[in-house]
Amino acid sequence: MVCVDLNCDLGESFGAYQIGLDKDILQFVTSANIACGFHAGDPSVMRKTVTLAADKGVSIGAHPGLPDLAGFGRRNMAITPEEAYDLVTYQIGALSGFLKAEGVQMQHVKPHGALYNMAAKNRRLSDAIARAIFKVDSNLILFGLAGSELVLAGERAGLKTAHEVFADRTYQDDGTLTSRAHDDALIQDDEVAVNQVIRMVKEGKVRSREGKDISLKADTVCIHGDSAHALQFAKKIRAEFEKSNIKVQAFST
Repeated sequence: MVCVDLNCDLGESFGAYQIGLDKDILQFVTSANIACGFHAGDPSVMRKTVTLAADKGVSIGAHPGLPDLAGFGRRNMAITPEEAYDLVTYQIGALSGFLKAEGVQMQHVKPHGALYNMAAKNRRLSDAIARAIFKVDSNLILFGLAGSELVLAGERAGLKTAHEVFADRTYQDDGTLTSRAHDDALIQDDEVAVNQVIRMVKEGKVRSREGKDISLKADTVCIHGDSAHALQFAKKIRAEFEKSNIKVQAFST
């Protein structure tokens, strides 16, 4: 039987703004990436999300992003590797406090949005992120885009890494995600998204938007918790995984 982790970005509400259906989504995922207050989230949301995930037995990871609340961390910023190191270290530390208070271990770190995509291509940036994670806790797992510079940086740093694929995103010929600036960056048809991710998990391949088959490794699958039909899709993907003899479990299990 094929095994894969199913992760979701959570804890992205802020103040009076409610984003996502965290409590409901947690019934279907095995790993939660919790926003650490820079691109989204705040102390109260972090605490509540940690508690919810811990109660469901879902493994928890830090989801550090760029300091860009207005842009939801999805706009590129000209940061240095040293700044990336500091941003990631700071945000891991913030979430670690809440985890310690609940008696829960952190499983992984997954950079968010633009920081994630920048690091997927930029070796100096990805090395700084991996070094920050290793310095904080060398037992943490680095989640990065399958086959990217971010995963390679984690391996160079001595971290355990998880190659991540996306159920609802289209891919470029070089294995990177299509920019959200393009209309076809997100897959709107659930059937298409499910078929894509099952093929990635079982065959290790994905068809790029240009029509090329790309080889990749799928250790963990990301579903987005902030879309309008996130809960419906989470239910569907779990059901289709079961039909396809794919076992869902946390990467660290």
